[in-house]
Amino acid sequence: MTFDMSADGGGVGPRPAATPPVRSVRRRTLAITIAVVAVLVFGFMLFTGFYTDLLWYQSVDASHVFTTQLYTRIGLLAGFGLVMALIVGFNMWLAYRVRPVFRLMSPEQASLERYRMVIDPLRRLALFGVPALLGLLAGVSATSEWKTWLMWRNATSFGTSDPAFGMDVSFYVFTLPFLRFVLGFLFAVVVLGFIAAIVVHYIYGGIRLQPSDDRVSRAAQAHLSVLVGMFVLLKAVAYWLDRYELSLSTDDFVPGVTYKDVNALLPGLTILVFVALICAVLFFVSAFRRGLTVAVTSLVLLIGSALLIGTIYPAFVQSVQVKPTELVRESPYIQNNINATRASYGLAQAQVAPYAATDTATSAAIKSSQGTLENIRLLDPAVVSPTYKALQAIRNYYIFPDSLDVDRYTLDGKLRGTVIAARELNLAGIGDSQRNWANDHVVYTHGFGVVAAYDNTSTAGKPSFFESNLPPAGLLDVAQPRIYFGENSPLYSIVGGPADGPKRELDYPDDSTQNGQAVYTYTGVGGIPTGSIFNRLLFAAKYQEPNIILSDLINPESRILEVRDPRDRVEKVAPWLQIDGDPYPIITDGKVLWVVDGYTTTDAYPNATPTSFGGAATDTLTAQAANVAAQAPDQVNYIRNSVKATVDAYDGTVTLYEWDTKDPVLQTWMKAFPGTVQPRASIPTGVLDHVRYPEDMFKVQRQIFAKYHVTDPDGFYSGQDFWNVPNDPTKPTASAAQPPYYLQVQMPGTTSPAFSLTTTFAPQKRQTLAAFMAVNSEPGPNYGKISVLQLPSNTTIPGPSQVQNNFESDPTVSSQLSLLRRGGSDVQLGNLLSLPVANGVLYVEPVYIRATGTDGFPLLQKVLVSFGAKVAFRDTLAQALTDVFGAAGTGGTTPGGGGGDVTPTPTPSPSGDLTAEQRLVVAIAAAQTAYDDGRAALARGDFAAYGAAQNRLSAALAAAASAQKDLGFATASPSPSSEPSPSASVGPVT
Repeated sequence: MTFDMSADGGGVGPRPAATPPVRSVRRRTLAITIAVVAVLVFGFMLFTGFYTDLLWYQSVDASHVFTTQLYTRIGLLAGFGLVMALIVGFNMWLAYRVRPVFRLMSPEQASLERYRMVIDPLRRLALFGVPALLGLLAGVSATSEWKTWLMWRNATSFGTSDPAFGMDVSFYVFTLPFLRFVLGFLFAVVVLGFIAAIVVHYIYGGIRLQPSDDRVSRAAQAHLSVLVGMFVLLKAVAYWLDRYELSLSTDDFVPGVTYKDVNALLPGLTILVFVALICAVLFFVSAFRRGLTVAVTSLVLLIGSALLIGTIYPAFVQSVQVKPTELVRESPYIQNNINATRASYGLAQAQVAPYAATDTATSAAIKSSQGTLENIRLLDPAVVSPTYKALQAIRNYYIFPDSLDVDRYTLDGKLRGTVIAARELNLAGIGDSQRNWANDHVVYTHGFGVVAAYDNTSTAGKPSFFESNLPPAGLLDVAQPRIYFGENSPLYSIVGGPADGPKRELDYPDDSTQNGQAVYTYTGVGGIPTGSIFNRLLFAAKYQEPNIILSDLINPESRILEVRDPRDRVEKVAPWLQIDGDPYPIITDGKVLWVVDGYTTTDAYPNATPTSFGGAATDTLTAQAANVAAQAPDQVNYIRNSVKATVDAYDGTVTLYEWDTKDPVLQTWMKAFPGTVQPRASIPTGVLDHVRYPEDMFKVQRQIFAKYHVTDPDGFYSGQDFWNVPNDPTKPTASAAQPPYYLQVQMPGTTSPAFSLTTTFAPQKRQTLAAFMAVNSEPGPNYGKISVLQLPSNTTIPGPSQVQNNFESDPTVSSQLSLLRRGGSDVQLGNLLSLPVANGVLYVEPVYIRATGTDGFPLLQKVLVSFGAKVAFRDTLAQALTDVFGAAGTGGTTPGGGGGDVTPTPTPSPSGDLTAEQRLVVAIAAAQTAYDDGRAALARGDFAAYGAAQNRLSAALAAAASAQKDLGFATASPSPSSEPSPSASVGPVT
């Protein structure tokens, strides 16, 4: 009985319904709001990255590359994700469907019952959510295999079969990786389905852990037995594919199929295929039989067979049959490895010729080497960068790369070797007080022009520039010198505007203007329009920079330039290429273009030896020059320079040209991305003239050739004739390999020099010279022809390390170097060049003197030369050559005597009645005459006359420079205090 006494204040009326506290509601609302905003922000950032990427591809006319990747990834995500979700979901549903209707109660089941009560309301969510999550993860993982999918879909035959299975190489390169990927995915599907089934069976009583008469229900046993049978069935497929994987094995003396594989592993794997099939059938049978006896028996059979047939027996064959007579057993397989490796690295056609190098030279032999002698490069592109900067950077906000580039140009009707570099923008050189967003991204936007010098000529130790200054002046006729896309370009710049609008970009320093600088507005088609507020918002989010939205420096015609490094642009347009580490600038049709070499590679060429791309391509240049990118340490056993690409330095246009027309890998990618690569015939002549053999590929080839020049299995097995690539002897603190060098080389038996990439080899554990290797880099029928001069094994011709040691230990050289190092100067050694000359090997090393301090820069002051046991250290190359070749080198003539004497051409005086223009004309004529006289003297082997001609050429060039200065084309030069006083000037060598 209750009494209502609320009217008297003695009772409590009915309680109102409980309401959540206001603070709790607010917190919940705030949390939901934050979560929604976070999701929106995350989604917007994803959209920003996606859409700006699409805009970039559209800006380079390569949107099909973006969409092909996108659609392929979406297809893989959907297809493989759906398969995973359906199979896992089906197994979860089936395990629940066949759950026991009645469950014997036990402490275990009592505990599980509580979980079932909690889980049951969420059962449908789990049934769909878990498979969906696993499917999403599997689909996302599958998207990373988009290249594998496209290669399989568009596979191209190699036309070459492996000797073990008779399968075309394309099976190993394109098909086998895809089959392995699919097989691995199916293994994951079965395993995850198995795990999901076990969990559901356990939760709903199909599997019990506590002792009982029936731990696994018959339905659960049947279900799980079928899944295990599927797993073993997949294992049978794996064993079958393992047979082909033997061709890619690296476990034995040589990679590929070996004696043990053919006689033990291959039949063993075939047997294991049938054992696995039998075991799979037994597992399927056990699904219909009570008990686990059949399943356990089949599992023991499979494991035992794998251990006995796949491990113990092959090891027995290796130790009992192979080891005692390994050479006899392995000879045919070593030969297969040699053939495959030489083919896969493009070395099968390398021509090896014996070269009985001598240490004495005759006049006739010297004359036969005229093409090499008159083109010896003295400028070291890895040394003279500070000189270029001191003489031609003009302002601190310009920079040259650490290592310049070697090329050749036809000047005045003659092909001349050059050292060239682009004058790029250097934001780090701007004063700190001037560093702000507007200056970094709107005002300082581009570099300007190129600087080029003859590679075998110097004036007072300085490079002899034929293209220089600001604005550019010289012989290359650069109509559009602006460098908006280069190796040192800023992350992004915003350029462009109306023709009648204000010009905000700093173009180049110009003392004739009021503020000392010319200004410019970009008019190219490169970049992405940023005039719309939507695009500005996207890029502001991408670069996390509000000024892109707020700044009034951006107008409706503005464009944003991004992805500006030539390597990055080519890699983005052709993501299936590996890019050479050193793009180089060329001048053609009045434009500056970057030439970028692209490689197609694989690690799946059967029986070929793999190597680390990054390891093989590393040398002292990649270790010390920031602009020379190192390759990733990926394993490769096939490489081709399949693509030559150009990037326009002004508008960023990327053009890919087919180069290796026989490369099946390139043909496959051209089918996957039609229209991306232009046919070889469409390469402009101006680009073709400057094509060169790429360095990274050559470095990989030389590392492989150091062993695989041996083509006889017996010799290969002993390894006695293997070579090494010598370390760079001019860098005593470095242990990296000597870089290959671009040189004009006239190989024995040829009538003219060819622009070539060269290297040397030394015998293992010795420092003599083993071989000289050159690959022709001239576009034409001989391009890519590898020629090797192999010295006798008992030769005493020194290698690069010995030569450098001879230089340093020579008393005359040592004392002069000590003198040069005094007085506040540093001696810097240039590249040690090795050249086949006069039936011997000539070594040439330029020596630079650099004043200590921050303002010093290298000046070419001396030349070291070695031929045989002779060493010369002189002011000019002509003098040094005379020293090492002696009377035989000069053909028996006396200096200044008859036969080789050349009448001197008077050097025009800078002071006189002639105008500056007339003096310039006279000086150029005198230089040409001296140049021709020098060539004629060198052809006769008259080094005395040759040296005199070089002196006259040097004087003529100095007169021309003086006249040019009087005409107003002043060259930038350092302050007197920053330039070391040359003890002697190195004369031009042409």
